[in-house]
Amino acid sequence: MSTTMADQAAAAAPLVGAAFGDASSPLDVAALTRLANDLFNALPDGAIAGSSPFASAPPALGGFGAALPSTPRPDIPPLSAGVPGEAELRGLIAAALPLAAPAAPLRAGASLSPAFYFLENSPQVVSDPLVPAPSAHTPFDVEAVRRDFPILAERVDGRPLVWLDNAATTHKPRSVIERLSYFYEHENSNIHRAAHQLAARATDAYEDAREKVRGFLNAGSMDEIIFVRGATEGINLVAQSWGRRNIRAGDEILITWLEHHANIVPWHRLCAETGARLRVAPVDDHGQVLLDEYQRLLSDRTRLVSFTMVSNALGTVTPARQMVELARRAGARVLVDGAQAVSHMAVDVRALDCDWFVLSGHKVFGPTGIGAVYGKAEVLDSMPPWQSGGNMIEDVTFDRIRYHGAPARFEAGTGNIADAVGLGAAIDYVSRIGMANIARHEHDLIAYATLGLSQVPGLRIIGTAAEKAGVLSFVLAGVPAPEVGRLLAKEGIAVRSGHHCAQPILRRFGQEATVRPSFALYNTTADIDALIAAVQRIRSGAPLI
Repeated sequence: MSTTMADQAAAAAPLVGAAFGDASSPLDVAALTRLANDLFNALPDGAIAGSSPFASAPPALGGFGAALPSTPRPDIPPLSAGVPGEAELRGLIAAALPLAAPAAPLRAGASLSPAFYFLENSPQVVSDPLVPAPSAHTPFDVEAVRRDFPILAERVDGRPLVWLDNAATTHKPRSVIERLSYFYEHENSNIHRAAHQLAARATDAYEDAREKVRGFLNAGSMDEIIFVRGATEGINLVAQSWGRRNIRAGDEILITWLEHHANIVPWHRLCAETGARLRVAPVDDHGQVLLDEYQRLLSDRTRLVSFTMVSNALGTVTPARQMVELARRAGARVLVDGAQAVSHMAVDVRALDCDWFVLSGHKVFGPTGIGAVYGKAEVLDSMPPWQSGGNMIEDVTFDRIRYHGAPARFEAGTGNIADAVGLGAAIDYVSRIGMANIARHEHDLIAYATLGLSQVPGLRIIGTAAEKAGVLSFVLAGVPAPEVGRLLAKEGIAVRSGHHCAQPILRRFGQEATVRPSFALYNTTADIDALIAAVQRIRSGAPLI
């Protein structure tokens, strides 16, 4: 760290002490606001976002919240009337401190997690732990990326499309569209069994896509990758195959409040059928898993833990590696739902040490109707087939059936060959750009959007976790979430409004529905400006333009 930054940190120290001293000293939101501004003004140019095209945007609110006291000051009012509340300002301050001040000594038991969630699995060596690692890829150019996606040129009711519904589905780059077209024009055939040339081409393309998924997740073998329709089918596969064989009355399955219905309903059904018990790890008022409670719920009765890596409703990034490790100590198997994670951050299933990891292709710029399950080889070998039919059979007589090993035993019938190939093309696309580049860009976007939306009177952000990825959820006083979504759609701004197939976590925050803008690599600050301006008009009752 330079002498200049150390001097700036020393100058900021009295302000930090004033902001986070004992609760007896009077303090108001304005003081915290000044502190946040002072700290950000002390940062050198480019300290926040490195080579990002949005280097002026502050880091995500709360992005380094673990560095500072987390107990709210009772004398500070909550977010209201468009003024950032204490939680948001603490996040701003905490985001600035690691960049403006020397690293503090680690507390006993303190986490060694990196400052940026998206660098967690980075293989790069960084000399200064406070500065994000430089990417080995070409500098990110969002306008060039946007040109790769034909649908972004669409107009909706005469207005340019602003696509902020990426948590529901992502759009497809031209390379994916053209790869699908090429398959149907030159390779279309069923696979594996026929001897003719098109069958060989199709088989090669399909298995090449499996290898791309393997590399994308850093799995050890192609045999650990099963093609399915999506993350939902992947979870059901594990529930019906491994679950029916291994879950018994008295056993426990542990999930969290953050889960999508697809990671609740299969386990609820399995428990109802077997007499097992479904346990749920709670979250705090920011939408973060309470690790102490999670650990307390683990016991020798816990047979399975299944949790999301990124919440589709709040954007919370869970401490997945730590949660897997704790489950391992309890002797449980672990499934990680990566549907919302794979478009935002690099994933390394061997580093995670999970037993299964599921993803959906359409969340990562691939086609709909295709996804994948990673499973450890020894676990897959112990699982019986879920569905039955052709392609997964080694030999059949009327007296006995002998099945192929994994992954073929789990891919009954004719699979979604073309869309598997399309998923491989999508993986090629994001790999060329670089997941670290994508993550940095989205980190800037969520910071920019959080700060801008926080200024809208009557708007409350639901979920202010220390680490978030690509998703914001909010409510607007006096205007139901579905109505906000409808009015935004009239301006060409596509967001999701509703319960997001995650009713329990919204009800944890007293909501039945929220408005959910969600971001991807092709979004810009201009998209967010359009959203904020439209929300301000809706709040004020001004006519839409």
